[in-house]
Amino acid sequence: MSDNIEHCVIIGGSSGIGLATAKRLVSPTMKVTITGRNEDKLKSAWASLGGTVGKTAFDAAKPDEVRQFFERLGPFDHLVLAASGGKGLGPFATLDLADLGSGVDEKIRPQLSCLQAALPTLNKAGSVTFISAVSAQIAAPGVAGIGAINGMLLTVAPILAVELKPLRVNVVAPGVIDTPWWDFLPHEQRQAVFAEYAGKTPVGRIGRAEDVADAIAFLVSNGFMTGQVLTCDGGLRYAA
Repeated sequence: MSDNIEHCVIIGGSSGIGLATAKRLVSPTMKVTITGRNEDKLKSAWASLGGTVGKTAFDAAKPDEVRQFFERLGPFDHLVLAASGGKGLGPFATLDLADLGSGVDEKIRPQLSCLQAALPTLNKAGSVTFISAVSAQIAAPGVAGIGAINGMLLTVAPILAVELKPLRVNVVAPGVIDTPWWDFLPHEQRQAVFAEYAGKTPVGRIGRAEDVADAIAFLVSNGFMTGQVLTCDGGLRYAA
């Protein structure tokens, strides 16, 4: 954009890591647009940001809606892909392998679809940041399925960094982060899981969405970072 103002689009910016990233990035020199599937949730996120960002509701899992969004958006500089998913958790012996396909459709396909649709208007001197997860990097029981899904992004980022150069392509792999992603668990069970992982993690706590937002902001702003996996897990992968 002109006048040294850049524009970052955050897919999945209505809650959790995506919303924290919007809060972290928006500034006099960075325009931010957040997207999400749920109009009410998106409006609430927009209000929490003081109405200082753009917003568009669409389903990133629907290619036509993705294409229409980027065609209307016009040129921009940075893309953060925070579309999330939770398929593939559980012991491998009883894992429903159909969940692997569902997990790809829920998280991987939307992230790749958005990047593909964005290429004609995404500044080649800008950046793309995928959001994966540390489940792709740890040898822990119960994460074979979800780890396989998230591992796709760890594989594709360096390939695309070379193929799409000079566009910078990186990926952040968060650890256990206190976000609405965990809302599938009842409150007491969720707190017990958090306490367990805080005890395992070298820093002595689980992560906050703001921790991951700081990592994303670093990759967005550092013009010498590409093809990298930045793990933001408090050291969990070394202790899990």
